[in-house]
Amino acid sequence: MKDYMTDNLLATPGESVLLVIDVQERLISTIAKADKVITNIAALVEIAQIQKIPSVVTEQEKLGPTVPHLRTLLEQNKSYKPIVKQSFSCCKDENFRKALEATDRKKILVTGIETHICVGQTSLELLSNGYGVYVVSDATSAHAKEDHQAAIDRLRRAGAIITTTETLIYELTATAQTPEFRQILAIVKKRRKTLSEHDQ
Repeated sequence: MKDYMTDNLLATPGESVLLVIDVQERLISTIAKADKVITNIAALVEIAQIQKIPSVVTEQEKLGPTVPHLRTLLEQNKSYKPIVKQSFSCCKDENFRKALEATDRKKILVTGIETHICVGQTSLELLSNGYGVYVVSDATSAHAKEDHQAAIDRLRRAGAIITTTETLIYELTATAQTPEFRQILAIVKKRRKTLSEHDQ
């Protein structure tokens, strides 16, 4: 039987970094579907902790800290070490570049706000520098859905892989035959329940 190569387009825990861009207290109230975005990022933060995927967090200067729910989750694993930046693209910040390079990983799982500004500019620069970029469309947002969608379309054309939270969770998990799967499944179910409550 022919041996199958691992598909390089799949995100894997050993190659990935979770990037949480600017989900900050002073900005979140202006963002479309903010509650859903926070719920989805929270699920990815928990999955990252289980799968030992490093997290990199950024905050735009003067917009306050990351929202409390995410901050608490990140602090549990000592991953809340925000890089405070002035530029819209994270890649223009030297501390961000150093933090990313220190992980020695080339697949970046991108979440945060706003899609057409910091998320978009960062993703485009990451692509230009040879990173695999996975933009989690339901874990990113903007103040207007038109801006969000236009940014997602542009990033897809530029070569980013556009995915969703649940797709990415199962992609990173790869199999149900692991000791962690029950814990991961519990996170998936909790996320689904929370999202359905937001829709009520």
